[in-house]
Amino acid sequence: MSTVTTFRGGTIAPFDWTNLSWFPLRAPTIRVEDHLDGDRYVVRAELPGIDPGKDVRITRTGENLRLDVVRRESHADKVRSEFHYGSFSRLIPLPAGVEPETIAARYADGILEISATVGEPEPTPREIPVTVEHTGKR
Repeated sequence: MSTVTTFRGGTIAPFDWTNLSWFPLRAPTIRVEDHLDGDRYVVRAELPGIDPGKDVRITRTGENLRLDVVRRESHADKVRSEFHYGSFSRLIPLPAGVEPETIAARYADGILEISATVGEPEPTPREIPVTVEHTGKR
């Protein structure tokens, strides 16, 4: 479905309603894919049009990676833009056994790749029984 929209200077162009979100308050998310490659865990995030040295921050928070990204808008006179600008973040759960000191990241061709070595997972939690003692006091 499209309607005709008038821009500055009287130019008329169709408006495309099909790409509008049904949830306008929901911020766009960072699209990722992940996989295990032998003993390496690899996450790839699609981040075109950013400066990774200034616009990306990766933090390990417990059992997650937190990816914070800022995409800055250029000030060119645009007629139409479907790009999303602003701050974006994403929590990525890490698999059990990830060795934190091996986490590394690189950026090439619009893709941020984060990888880490996966070792033996920590032992599974064990419940500790509580011993009830009677002291004779009431």
